[in-house]
Amino acid sequence: MSVLKEVDFQPEPCPAELPMKIWLDDGDAAVDVIDALALSPFATGAQPWSRTANLERVRPGAPLAPASGTLVRAASEKDGRDSRLLCGEGWTLRVVRYRNRAATVSVTAVDEGLARSVIEEVTKDAEEPAPESDHVTMGFWWQGLRGSRRSEKPITAAPWAEVSGNYARSVSEPLSQLMSVIPSKAHGRLVLLHGPPGTGKTTLLRTLAHEWRSWCQVDCVLDPEQLFQSPGYLMEVAVGSDEHDHDDGSGGGDRWRLLVLEDCDELIRSGAKEVTGQGLSRLLNLTDGLLGQGRDVLVAITTNEDLAHLHPAVTRPGRCLAQIEVGAFPYDEAARWLGTAEGLSPSGATLAELFALRDGVVNHTPATRENTGLYL
Repeated sequence: MSVLKEVDFQPEPCPAELPMKIWLDDGDAAVDVIDALALSPFATGAQPWSRTANLERVRPGAPLAPASGTLVRAASEKDGRDSRLLCGEGWTLRVVRYRNRAATVSVTAVDEGLARSVIEEVTKDAEEPAPESDHVTMGFWWQGLRGSRRSEKPITAAPWAEVSGNYARSVSEPLSQLMSVIPSKAHGRLVLLHGPPGTGKTTLLRTLAHEWRSWCQVDCVLDPEQLFQSPGYLMEVAVGSDEHDHDDGSGGGDRWRLLVLEDCDELIRSGAKEVTGQGLSRLLNLTDGLLGQGRDVLVAITTNEDLAHLHPAVTRPGRCLAQIEVGAFPYDEAARWLGTAEGLSPSGATLAELFALRDGVVNHTPATRENTGLYL
């Protein structure tokens, strides 16, 4: 049974001109109290200026706190989130750290200059620079209890010239054409990579992010099943905003966006309409409807399904920028890649199996290949 409590407070040492009331029940956690306390000075008008900054790759040991101030609340949750409330002369600071080294800092203050100076002091030199050379920046979307969230991470991504030998000759030409696409040649908004697990579909997506880095921002949606069930979430991910458009200095702000949806078998197979309801319709609207056309959005989908099992609306001519079956190596190509035929099945081998054989892993079981997700 939920227990409702009314709390009347004026946080100290941050003065409030008006009392503020909140209601807490047994569904609320300590971090929710910190959230409410942080908003109190702003809500009452005592500190009418607010600034927020989202940080990635926070340095280990970065204090994320001004030199002056008092820690008045601290709470940690099982998911690794750590929330703290600090107060000083004329300002209130809320700092939330996440397990993935991201952080959100929010400050309220009595005037704009103080709010700006506090947040600048807190965030100065707090982030590690993004790795260069073999890395590209990729965005990751997910929907949490407090709405959708996007985090940017540097990921390793080799150029196509380095990884092209990891794919069968039968797909070399279509993959090369896909890697060389430029905005004026983006006819079709859907990139469909299908084939057995372990054939290197995810590696292709990372390489695509590298090859398109000058004109396209790549975002991976971690919960695609939620994306097409929530119109609000879909709008935020598809349309985006200027603060979410990563700019590496090479092409200005008018960049295309590629949304990556991995292992979306239920969404695009032949019976998708009955299984997912409006999910398929919303996907199609995103690829060639008004929603996608309004913001230059491309969608890349990987699936383990055979092409014959996919919904015809997904594979119709003109919808796909690329529709490529990424299969296993034939026997002769697999032997050439490995340098020996020892351990190979007569039917050939997937890329994952070739790496396992090369590294001396003996469990070569092509009949029980499992989903590799974000691996290959």
